[in-house]
Amino acid sequence: MIQDVPPDLPEVVVTGARLPPAAGEAAFSVIRLDDADLRDQKRLDEALATVPAVSLFRRTSSLAANPTTQGISLRAIAPSGAGRTLVTLDGVPLNDPFGGWVIWSQVPTESLSGLDLIRGSGAGSYGAGALTGVIQLRERDQGSVLDASVSERGGARVGASGVTDFGPVRLVASGLYETSEGYVPVRGRDAGAADQPLDLKVRAAALRADVPLGEAALSVRAAAFEEERGSGVENSRASASGAVLSATAALRPRAERPGWRLQTWRRESDLSNTFVAVADDRSSARPAASQDETPATGWGANAAVRGVSSRGDARLEWELGADARFNEGETRERFRNLGAGFTRSRVAGGENSVVGVYAEGSWRSGSWLAAGGLRWDAWSTSEGRRLERDLATGLPTLDEGDPDRSDEVVSARLAVRHEIAAGQALRLAAYSGFRPATLNELHRPFRVGNDITEANAALEPERLAGIETGWAWTGDRAALAATAFWNRIDDAIVNVTIGQGPGVFPRAGFVPAGGVLRQRMNAGTIEATGLEIDGRFDLSPVLSLRAALSATDARVDGGATAPQLTGLRPAQAPIWSAVAGLDWRPLDRLVLAADLRWESRRFDDDLNSRVLAASATVDLRADWSLTPSATAWLAARNLFDAEVEVAEAGTGVAGYGPPRTLSVGVRLTR
Repeated sequence: MIQDVPPDLPEVVVTGARLPPAAGEAAFSVIRLDDADLRDQKRLDEALATVPAVSLFRRTSSLAANPTTQGISLRAIAPSGAGRTLVTLDGVPLNDPFGGWVIWSQVPTESLSGLDLIRGSGAGSYGAGALTGVIQLRERDQGSVLDASVSERGGARVGASGVTDFGPVRLVASGLYETSEGYVPVRGRDAGAADQPLDLKVRAAALRADVPLGEAALSVRAAAFEEERGSGVENSRASASGAVLSATAALRPRAERPGWRLQTWRRESDLSNTFVAVADDRSSARPAASQDETPATGWGANAAVRGVSSRGDARLEWELGADARFNEGETRERFRNLGAGFTRSRVAGGENSVVGVYAEGSWRSGSWLAAGGLRWDAWSTSEGRRLERDLATGLPTLDEGDPDRSDEVVSARLAVRHEIAAGQALRLAAYSGFRPATLNELHRPFRVGNDITEANAALEPERLAGIETGWAWTGDRAALAATAFWNRIDDAIVNVTIGQGPGVFPRAGFVPAGGVLRQRMNAGTIEATGLEIDGRFDLSPVLSLRAALSATDARVDGGATAPQLTGLRPAQAPIWSAVAGLDWRPLDRLVLAADLRWESRRFDDDLNSRVLAASATVDLRADWSLTPSATAWLAARNLFDAEVEVAEAGTGVAGYGPPRTLSVGVRLTR
């Protein structure tokens, strides 16, 4: 793991159609994970979670998380199911066009050469969605790898990526198959006959062709994924699927001429979910809603021109660009089961779009680096609709059309970095950004257990402003970096409690006993002050230590909209999180690794009434080199079988993360 990347960004080898990393990124808070950091992780979100600054919506990884909770945010300001971070693969957004979440299984770790996490709101080429930062994934360009393993509870996984050349054309292919019988999230005396394992089956594949066009390059990529999973309760399952097609042409800039990038992409996705009402004694679960289909389509294009010039030891880099993203989708559901089957149907959805232009630049001279950018975006939501019918008569029970809305947003960022001594540097950055509400947040109500959350078609985009300062030191055998920041989210989209069950409420209908009614709202502001520390130390040529700490004090000011939230912490936002690891090579052929992750308590609801206790887990791994290209490995996750609370129902029943899991596998490389 590399944090606070120095001004001379290590050059990424490029054979696909990409522009190189912008030189100005080094003035901001950058964490770079390379192939070695990803190699030991089965899932991409688990690799990201090794960085304390990364906040998955819940503590559960994509091994067990429902697709709608696979959101990600950088920094524990206010995690959400929609996510407050933009995730891209070679420039193409991976966030779902309907819900904003990221289905992590679509990108096996074996297919990546590395990634950059840029913390702080993004202007520049990132645009809408990069509210707390951006995660830029880079697909593998060379080499081949296959990792196959089996694990407890019926787990089996094969992930592979390969590169081959056919004359001037390079083909890059990757694939993933994974299955698991899963574990039961509710344990002990709270568990009943209705509690079932979180089983999982995943399939994903991608193919990319890189074609030279003189000095430029063209990359065409197609990918598809499908996952099916149990939701931990009988009669409750979820599935997600999708496909993406992209084409990118790029020319690297040189001193004598500018470079450029042209990219277009189209993404389709679908989602199904079955929700249940659980009996008080958990002896049974009755279907309460069935999200049968959620067809959605996203498409977009972006273009950029980048120039570089040098005079003496000074270097200037600039970039001008434009991009556009369009999303449309709807949910098709059945709901209101009174005991004899569903009696109502619902179709709800709409369209949204963001179109923007930007200018970015950086200047470096000697020990100084300055970078900044300005961006203008126009956003819109349109064709909003919600139609509910009685299934017996076909007559509408609710028929709403939402007014079209649009507005403009200007965002910017500015940073400076100064090397104050050999190996030491200081930096200061300020930034702003925004995230429009997703189609899911605008139009789709949902149910989890006995809790119901209503949609809100009047949601305004969230806006973030922040400032941070950092210090970094790099020595021959050690490195240390620290960042202090202040962020403020205005018009924060929060699920606000507005009623308690049992009772009948307008639009939402009946809320059972033990359940609550919430609605998505722009609930005032969230302010967060934080500190991030990251370090490594090579104790000897065969023994190294790494550790990182994140402390984020985030508080809500609900204002007149939700005064009951003022002074409380956002749901799912811990104050403290820390990781530590030890890597030891006692023999030339043997590598041992131990990792500890600790997190302070967090709350499962907006009122801070459902407390998820602090958690600590330990993972161990041993790699034995069989040949220069083959390695056998053994891993134990959650070695001490810690009970990690990931959710709490209104009845007080807790759901837990995975128990201790042993895995064994082999990794082949070429």
